[in-house]
This record gives sequence, C-alpha cells and structure tokens, in this order.
Amino acid sequence: MSATLRVIGVGPGDPELITLKAARAIAAAPVIAYFCKTGKPGHARTIAAAHIAPAHTELRFEYPFTTEREVTDHRYAIDMAAFYESSAGTIAAHLNDGRDVALLCEGDPFFYGSSMYLFDRLARVHATDIIPGVTGMSGCWTRAHTPMTHGDDILTVLPGTLDEDTLAARLREGEATVIMKLGRNLTKIRAALARTGLAERAIYVERGTMSDEVIRPFAEVSADRAPYFALVLIPGRQGTR
Repeated sequence: MSATLRVIGVGPGDPELITLKAARAIAAAPVIAYFCKTGKPGHARTIAAAHIAPAHTELRFEYPFTTEREVTDHRYAIDMAAFYESSAGTIAAHLNDGRDVALLCEGDPFFYGSSMYLFDRLARVHATDIIPGVTGMSGCWTRAHTPMTHGDDILTVLPGTLDEDTLAARLREGEATVIMKLGRNLTKIRAALARTGLAERAIYVERGTMSDEVIRPFAEVSADRAPYFALVLIPGRQGTR
C-alpha cells in the first residue's frame, strides 16, 4: 500500500508561525523533503528545524538554477520540468516503499509554492494531504501594521515579472495590491508605481517575520534589485471608517 505525501506549509519565516498541525506532521513523518539552493540549508528546512530529528531521512532537492536564468529563456521550462520530474520520482520511491513523506514549503503550499509542481505529478497516483500555512504576504502586512482590505476592497496579487505596461495597467485597476517576485524587477516596479501615482502609498517589506526583516516606505528604497523574500504592499481604502 502506497504511503501518504503530506505537503506542508511552514509559514513565512518565523518558526513560531508554524501551525500545530504542521509541527505534528513534520515530527511524525519518517521522510522530510524540501527545496533549496545549491550549498544552502533550505529556507523551509530552516524554519522547521526544531521539528526535524536525526532519525528523519532528508531529501534535499537543489534547484538547478534560481535567478541565474530568465523565465523567458526557452530552456527554463524544459530544465525545471526535468528537475521536478526527478524530484517527484525520488519521493514516489519512498511512498511506494510505504514511507510517508512530508514535503515542506515556505508560506502556503498552493500560493506560488514549488511544492505545487510535485503535487501535480504525484497526487494522481498517491494519497496526498495538504496542510496550509501562513502566507508570506500575510506575515508581511501584519508585521508592517498595515490593514490591507476593508469592506468590499478587492485584493490583487501581481508578480513583478510582468512587463511595466501590464504592471501599470493592473495597478490602476487595483484597490489593494501586493507585488511579489521583486528581485531584479525592482527598477521596473518602481517605474510602474511612479506612473500610477502609487509610490508614496507603497510599503516595502523584506524578509517579513524573520529576524533580519526590513520594513520601510517604498519611496525610501533606492536599490536596483531586492532579495527573493521581499514584496511591495499597497493598502486599499485609506482612513478610518
């Protein structure tokens, strides 16, 4: 009988934001899987460290590249698909041998999480269980003390990888907006915010809920690029109600 794959959201960075259910599932699973950059411990693994014991079997899935290759490069999708296929195959071997696997994911697994790509490949033939987590954007706006949506405000989430014209158009349509995937897109995002008159309202949050978090008005950010764990918040309705 095949075992169960548990895809577990471990939250945005603060280890105390792991849910009780996630902590129990991590401790109980004989096999722990997680993504990481080459030579790095893995952010999700670091968050969950207190619940991982020496007896656990650990599966490190090292990305073949992260920001070194543009998503528009035709090789990006091909090579990433091969990486996810290989990772899914490794997990499947453990499941077929009767060992439950806990696949860790920063934030929430189904919100821009790499774990979705393994879920897509494994859920069709293996029992799966999803444990939600606190999203990165939720952690960031609470740490910034910034209420985002009031009443019937509409929340829009934009990837910074969009071109400047599309970003500007979407920003004009939005009421409350979160811009993710800043990285090397920061200059383009700055231009789109300036075009829409939203730069003064925007808040920059870097590594929200982590010990080295940075929170400041976006207008004070002069860098040309941002780290992976950074986003921009544009709150909705202004003033008290």
